[in-house]
Amino acid sequence: MIEIGRKQTLKIGRTVDFGVYLTKDGEEVLLPQKYLPESFEVGDELEVFVYKDQQNRPVAVTTEPKGQVGDIIGAEVTHVTDFGAFIDIGLEKDVLVPKKEQSVDMEVGRTYVVKLLIDHMTERMVATAKLHSFINEDTSVLKGREKVEVLVWHKTDLGFKVIINQEFEGLIYENEIFERLRAGDVREGYIKEIRPDGKVDVTIQPRGYEAVMDSSAAILNILEENGGEIDLGDKSNPDEIKAVFEMSKKNFKKVLGGLYKAGRIEIYDHRIVLKK
Repeated sequence: MIEIGRKQTLKIGRTVDFGVYLTKDGEEVLLPQKYLPESFEVGDELEVFVYKDQQNRPVAVTTEPKGQVGDIIGAEVTHVTDFGAFIDIGLEKDVLVPKKEQSVDMEVGRTYVVKLLIDHMTERMVATAKLHSFINEDTSVLKGREKVEVLVWHKTDLGFKVIINQEFEGLIYENEIFERLRAGDVREGYIKEIRPDGKVDVTIQPRGYEAVMDSSAAILNILEENGGEIDLGDKSNPDEIKAVFEMSKKNFKKVLGGLYKAGRIEIYDHRIVLKK
């Protein structure tokens, strides 16, 4: 069966002047000429994405969309109508988020986190921003310090709500964020804590040895870009350190100590110097 809204491998069944028809289980769908490889033969298999075009006809493309049916993604609003907002998922046709499926009134140019679905009345792809019914509240399968995929959802008073592994809700605290985050950003993260109520705290800061190595490289790179020294040191203001190095003062001092012991830098109260 050819599935709308999904990537799939289909076989070239026949050629026409404007493309080829791909087949599976007796069904067929058009792959327009512009998506064909330079050389092909009837019987070849191609990986394609199938969706409904402007005329509500199934069509296959080799374009890689931002997601397929069932995925939670970040997507930018391209235009708004009385009945909903349209989002760009990387296809020629934008996807509708019906008015009733918006958690807030969507605005052109802003990115929102949505789940891609099929409207079973029309068999067209649609999206919803109301995600809570899709969140798995059984977080017992998650483990502390486990590496996970983190999708930034929205800002809160405490930090950022995120979607973990396309399934669970989590929180990154404001004081642990050292870079600019926006809705739809995807990061590698780690489970920091699973609280007694099942809620999950997440960090996107690398852990252990990996964190030290990443932070050390960042400090050395900034020093090199600034001619070998910078006016931030052991007693500098934490906010200034965060603005330049995107890390807390505690981690900053820890990494400086490692670089000093390795003979890479000299440390002063308000200055670091790269050793030649």
